[in-house]
Amino acid sequence: MVTDPISDLIIRIKNGSDAKKAVVSIPYSKFAENVAHALKKAGYVESVEKKGKDFDRTIEIGIIHIPGSGPRIHGVGRISKPSRRIYQKATDIRTYRSGYGNTIYSTPKGVLTDEEAKKTKVGGEVLFKIW
Repeated sequence: MVTDPISDLIIRIKNGSDAKKAVVSIPYSKFAENVAHALKKAGYVESVEKKGKDFDRTIEIGIIHIPGSGPRIHGVGRISKPSRRIYQKATDIRTYRSGYGNTIYSTPKGVLTDEEAKKTKVGGEVLFKIW
């Protein structure tokens, strides 16, 4: 049983990209699907598809590999954990790794990257950093 589905999601994507997999499958949840779509908008994953029905639903995530330089995702780091939630105001949001990485936020307007959250002037829970 997974106690932190977001950590499970990002680690499965990271391990799949390191293993040169084309597609990674994760258990379905609406929140995990929203996080996957945010990663797709940010350019870290290629595709997001729901598969199956009822209790056998999964999300298949297509992983981007750049020819000659390896996987698109080099690292991930979970910030807000189930034991300690971390929140940030919109005014406190900064770029990560000089714009080469992103921070993913759970906001009242949905799951957003740091750039989108700053643009819409909304803060929220800091989920994880990805580069």
